[in-house]
Amino acid sequence: MTDFSVKRLDETTWPDFADVVERHNGVWGGCWCMAFHSEGIGRGRTPADNRADKEVRVREGRAHAALVYDADRCVGWCQFGSTDELPRIKHQRAYREELDGLPDWRITCFFVAKGYRHQGVASTALAGAVAEIARLGGGIVESYPEEVVDRTVSSSFLHNGTVAMFEAAGFERDRRLGKNHWVVRTVVHGP
Repeated sequence: MTDFSVKRLDETTWPDFADVVERHNGVWGGCWCMAFHSEGIGRGRTPADNRADKEVRVREGRAHAALVYDADRCVGWCQFGSTDELPRIKHQRAYREELDGLPDWRITCFFVAKGYRHQGVASTALAGAVAEIARLGGGIVESYPEEVVDRTVSSSFLHNGTVAMFEAAGFERDRRLGKNHWVVRTVVHGP
């Protein structure tokens, strides 16, 4: 197991984030971790548009992530933000059916660099995101991971993480979203 460190995504760590995204072809075909922001991806948007918009958001403090480092190289992250910052989630229709109130924070996606998968990067990123949420005041935190028990799922497609990883971090299942995804929640206390 590698001894990873965590830093928050901001203007000083933007070059490290950009480096890992560029090393992986823009991540998921040029997403640049924009799919859950209001701009979304697709619909005539190019990877260059996504990169530019992400950089603006980071420099303006409107994008949050816990970046995981192996020494001085960024090897993954966990994106989080308020519901205003990250309004787009998958399974939106099912999500709204039993909605009794929005969380303060959402954890929407993870990315782990090739060569670092199955080494604890995602769980390190999740712990970093929770710590950063606490630093920012805490509140109700929600995510939408996938249940993988009794199923074979490629780790490269687990952008929401696994239910087991979230449960190990203290999150509890709230309700099912579709066949294999769940809403999980926890309360994070501020400083």
